[in-house]
Amino acid sequence: MKIQNGYMVPFGYGKYFRSDAIVGIEPIEQDRGIGRRTKVYVEGLMQPIVASRTGGIILRDILETDENTTSDFIASVQQTEMLRDIMESIVDIPPMLRSIINDQGGWDLYRLEEQMKEMLDETPAN
Repeated sequence: MKIQNGYMVPFGYGKYFRSDAIVGIEPIEQDRGIGRRTKVYVEGLMQPIVASRTGGIILRDILETDENTTSDFIASVQQTEMLRDIMESIVDIPPMLRSIINDQGGWDLYRLEEQMKEMLDETPAN
């Protein structure tokens, strides 16, 4: 993978940093939400920048994507982040509504949540 030197990467809400100055990307696990998706570590700064964009999108912007392996890697990261977002939404559904969804739509959200947890545990660290 090759970093696009000197390219400005948007972090959301008007925050931009040079791609070659970014040294790390970490998804926010707790207190994640709108405007708080990813911690981005930038060379020369003591604290990470909180980005409103997901790590996969930021990574896509940092890297040249003309190679298939890079595109596949980025797609995998994005899919994992989307699965994590869906699981976070399902966790917040109260039991009564889960029961209605199961009865009316045939979706067992408890089983679905467990499957997503298993898949995310098996996903290699990015």
